[in-house]
Amino acid sequence: MTLSHRTRGALAAVVLTAVALTAVGPAVPPATAAPPVWRSCVRGPDDTPGRALEAVGARCSEVTVPLDWARPGGRTVSVAVARIPATDPAHRVGTLVVNEGGPGDPVIDYLTDRHMALGATAARFDLVGVDPRFVGRNSPLDCGWSTGTYFRSAGSGRAGFERTAAFERDLARRCRERAGDLLPYASTRNAARDMDAVRAALGEERLSFLGVSYGTYLGEVYTTLFPGRTDRMVLDGVHEPHHLAPWPEYGTERVAEDALRHWAGWAAAHDGAYGLGATPDAVLATVAGVQAAAERRPFTVGGYRLDEHVLPLLVYGALGDDREETDAQFTTMVRTLRRAAEEGSADPDPALAEVLPFLLSAEGSAYGSTQTAYLCADTPGPRDPEVFRREIERKRARHPLFAPLLNNPTPCPFWPAPRERPTEVVPDAPALMINATGDPRVPYAEASAMHEKWPGSRMVTVTDSFRHAVYGTGYADACVDEAVNSYLASGRLPVSDLRCPGRR
Repeated sequence: MTLSHRTRGALAAVVLTAVALTAVGPAVPPATAAPPVWRSCVRGPDDTPGRALEAVGARCSEVTVPLDWARPGGRTVSVAVARIPATDPAHRVGTLVVNEGGPGDPVIDYLTDRHMALGATAARFDLVGVDPRFVGRNSPLDCGWSTGTYFRSAGSGRAGFERTAAFERDLARRCRERAGDLLPYASTRNAARDMDAVRAALGEERLSFLGVSYGTYLGEVYTTLFPGRTDRMVLDGVHEPHHLAPWPEYGTERVAEDALRHWAGWAAAHDGAYGLGATPDAVLATVAGVQAAAERRPFTVGGYRLDEHVLPLLVYGALGDDREETDAQFTTMVRTLRRAAEEGSADPDPALAEVLPFLLSAEGSAYGSTQTAYLCADTPGPRDPEVFRREIERKRARHPLFAPLLNNPTPCPFWPAPRERPTEVVPDAPALMINATGDPRVPYAEASAMHEKWPGSRMVTVTDSFRHAVYGTGYADACVDEAVNSYLASGRLPVSDLRCPGRR
């Protein structure tokens, strides 16, 4: 996760990025479908992503799919599609579909980034972005929230836990009242079915697929629901569904703390510029001091109230991207928060100025609502909030900052029960997997477990890195990009697993 060009998607996708585990026998889309009618991607004068897509030759369309795949003749919804055609048709491989994660990130907006990462390989693919139902350029599922994410910390005691449980209960109520007719149909299973409808509309027998973060889970579900319909698969930041139970963030406190300490080392090395502490322990003590101040008395940044429930989210949201520029942004953010804690208020730095309106106002409502709908359909978790409280108390002493955040209830205990039973992911296709050893979102052990369960896979391990999702970031000495692009171009996986160096 980064606080730079994807700040909004990142901090909201804090919630996790992958959800979990299921699928029932699908209604398979027809073998043929009407091809999309391609048109301009620019939707208006302020559509910067649309203009960027047009600059690389993309055209846009929609594919109509059933709202309920069990009733294909009933109500329909549209899924937005963008395509950058292959420029070397004589050597064209096929269609490469991209999913950037979330769930809820607008895939189409980032398609140009992937086009750049592919380099010369892009010429051999039609590069396609599909915004999952209710996401991005599709009609939104919007519950009218005053937040861009349900994610909050329980804080320091029982009263704080009760406040956040009431907050989550209210978010669920708003969704039932304002979008109850859509909630049963926002799920990864339906996103996979929609993706196969896009495949049929494009006239492809098989799709290649690049999934990032939550997108890796979407790819896993797709291969299970539609065996034999994938060609070349790349999964970056790899989720193993069983590790997501009983709720998505469970068990990630240690990797988050490791990433935080790694950042603290950078901040300490630049103490002369930022003044947060001359050692990693001193920097971490500064962070703990800001959290303690928020527990005693909330303070404001740019007019937004920050308390013990929000502060850990801001810290956690800044993890997952250990490049120099994002370390600097994170350090500046902590310096701003310390000033606000000491003085009662502070003006926001650029990162907080972008994140806080999304996080603490209605600006992010559609994103947060849709992401939560997918989450609760895929991994509903325990229905009794006390299960969460007991887990927080069991871990609080060892993980005082992150245990109350990563084990707190979501809206899912108060959500309508999901329509479909969990699916055992049974992948059957070749795949190239990528994961950093210090990934704070997907522990390396989780990615390794999925690799072990996927016989046709190879793993690219990025060592000494605390980054979540690596391909296409100009990271790891281009080692990852070269491995991915070679596989996509040739269709041949590496003969064995690879190791790429992270930050030197």
